Amino acid sequence: MQPPAIEYLRTSDKPTRAELRALDSLAAQILPNDPTPSLDEIVKRPDIPHMGQPTVAPQRDYLLHPLRIIVAGSDAALSLVVTRLMRSDRLWAEVAFIPTHEESAVASCWGLPRDTQQCLDIALNAPVAPMPLIRDDTATALMGRGEVSAWDAKEMTAEIVVDDEVLLRHQARRLTPRRGIFGARLAPMLDAPGLAAVVLDTPVVSRSRLLGPWGTADPESVMIGRALQAGGEQLRVTIDGISRPRATDRVTFYRHLRDLQAVRPA
Repeated sequence: MQPPAIEYLRTSDKPTRAELRALDSLAAQILPNDPTPSLDEIVKRPDIPHMGQPTVAPQRDYLLHPLRIIVAGSDAALSLVVTRLMRSDRLWAEVAFIPTHEESAVASCWGLPRDTQQCLDIALNAPVAPMPLIRDDTATALMGRGEVSAWDAKEMTAEIVVDDEVLLRHQARRLTPRRGIFGARLAPMLDAPGLAAVVLDTPVVSRSRLLGPWGTADPESVMIGRALQAGGEQLRVTIDGISRPRATDRVTFYRHLRDLQAVRPA
């Protein structure tokens, strides 16, 4: 069966669930029934490769033809598209990215060039290179960069753990210092175990009472692992530039059971 011609889907800068429903019907045409183990079945297996190397989706052998989704937009737009695929359990779809913003953590992580035409060529022709997919406990996909910080941009009172190791444990001081403990930044890795995290020693966002810099990190604090857990007072959680609307006292990021079928330079 010949694959269909390229289909274009125009959405807002941050695609809504309603705008992305077209992906569901398109995926259903290509794989009407998924014969591979479900997420529930995978969880029950005693040999789940939590720390294993990323692999090609097992559904590939059952597809009528590949489905390659090319997202042209911001890191946030890519996160919303992949979140939709993850929640509908259709991560067998190939995902390519053409960044339209000058600053893109995804482009840096994936090794994408700045030239749009070169990115388009990669998106159309490069093979799939599976990588871990990092998500949070609200089932939101982290594609480029996430932060856990104090809601008011001051020093944080919290403990953050990567797997079984403490990344930071801190009580905010009464006076906010120029440099201190302001949170953690995390990013997906291209390989196992899945994520890397680092301590932020300046605020993520500017505060008028303070001079810059903003969002700098302590390079000696880097930790890698499969999961990050944070608990503390009035935490702000930001994923690919989008902040949760309300403060929380805990959050967990972890590697999803299925890998992202990313289209990126080898």
